[in-house]
Amino acid sequence: MSDIKVSIKNLYKIFGSNPKSMVQHVENGCSKADLLANHKHVLGLNNVNINIPARQIQVIMGLSGSGKSTLIRHFNRLIEPTAGQVLVDGEDVLSMSEDQLRDFRRNKMSMVFQKFALLPHRTVIDNVSFGLKIKGLPVEEQHERAQKWIDRVGLTGFEQNYPAQLSGGMQQRVGLARALATDADILLMDEAFSALDPLIRNDMQDILLKLQDELHKTIIFITHDLDEALRIGDNIVILRDGAVIQQGAPQEIVLDPADDYVRDFIKDINRARVLNVESVMEEGTSDSGLSFASTTTLEEALPAMAAANVTSANVEQDGTVIGMVTLNDMIGGIARPARHEGEGVTYR
Repeated sequence: MSDIKVSIKNLYKIFGSNPKSMVQHVENGCSKADLLANHKHVLGLNNVNINIPARQIQVIMGLSGSGKSTLIRHFNRLIEPTAGQVLVDGEDVLSMSEDQLRDFRRNKMSMVFQKFALLPHRTVIDNVSFGLKIKGLPVEEQHERAQKWIDRVGLTGFEQNYPAQLSGGMQQRVGLARALATDADILLMDEAFSALDPLIRNDMQDILLKLQDELHKTIIFITHDLDEALRIGDNIVILRDGAVIQQGAPQEIVLDPADDYVRDFIKDINRARVLNVESVMEEGTSDSGLSFASTTTLEEALPAMAAANVTSANVEQDGTVIGMVTLNDMIGGIARPARHEGEGVTYR
């Protein structure tokens, strides 16, 4: 189990003239609709509790109005909560002084925005080095560190261009490079790729995953797109009306949705691309001579099994066989609808 980097505890956000007095109504079961109709207050977040592991990608998702963008702005206190705690490395962000909060934002946590938020009058290298300038680093060091990340996101040669001279995908690469240049432990990404065309979006996801394999940052990624969440997330939290409906690994979300709301989210996904062999394996060993790493997706395993002309294979973790998977197991994992509450689950 990874160390916990960020803990959100009993977090409420209510918008209105007297929000603190409304918390008790929400605790007593007042819905978002009723709070607005009867008390003229808007419920943004409802008793949110999340533990975010270090060095992983935590996805927070939901439909428009679910509270996901409101939530991410509590991590660096761009929004003040009505009640609750935000702990980073055990330190309560909400108790920080203005000076402490300023230092925290400069050094501990960076943010990538949906609309890029680049400075139009500054070149690429000046945009990427902007956070380093705020930190007071010498200009030569600013540009040296900025150049490193410009190169890493594939913008070498565009250092002196202005944002208006770049495509949307290139602008978002600048935003990502700027966030990485400060070397913050935590990266906040609020719908960072949602304004991009599908192909460019996939390219940015590839870049993020490749960088994460090397950097092992704690990344908190907001999206409304389940395919994106399942592709990049180590863990997923699903919000509705400001409350956490379900949280867990992608496999858990797909195999065991908490309710009809989550079930509607996952009904059209390509299950073979999400599920891995460990999630559908059974006890025992195979003598077929074929083995898969536990994280191998069914989409990868099926053609390999067909090419080897076998109907079963071992599943390995760190070189040790932990079970076996059969062709029927994999077909069943793809074909079987997610269970409804009260049904048994045969998958691991």
